[in-house]
Amino acid sequence: MSLRTLVSSFSRLSVSPSVGSSSLRRSLPIPSRLTSPLSARPFSSTPTPLATLSQVTRGCRKPRSRPTSTPALMGAFQKKGVCAKVYTVKPKKPNSAVRKVAKVKLSTGKAIIAYIPGEGHNLQEHSVVLVRGGRTQDLPGAK
Repeated sequence: MSLRTLVSSFSRLSVSPSVGSSSLRRSLPIPSRLTSPLSARPFSSTPTPLATLSQVTRGCRKPRSRPTSTPALMGAFQKKGVCAKVYTVKPKKPNSAVRKVAKVKLSTGKAIIAYIPGEGHNLQEHSVVLVRGGRTQDLPGAK
């Protein structure tokens, strides 16, 4: 707002006594930008808080990524591993079966529990396997 418009708005102030009281009421002209229907009031009355300088330096504006469901594969689609133990487990509560699983030591050095799909297998200790991602729903801990 320039100084000229500010001075002209103060000079247009009208002072008139209100009925029933001795106080004075001032009326200012309402700018057209405030009365237009396009400048509707925002939904929330509280403004969204901006990040502080220390939050920005710590890295609050980086997009957050979803954690991976197969961290042992380290971003790869499949990894080579060696079976350390081949055994069977029972699934969670509503299901009843004998599921075949193997404890596999991956080439990355991590050990995981891998589900062996299908009917029958010939895996035993020291078998070299290729592990892919995914999970078995009714076996907790088996990926």
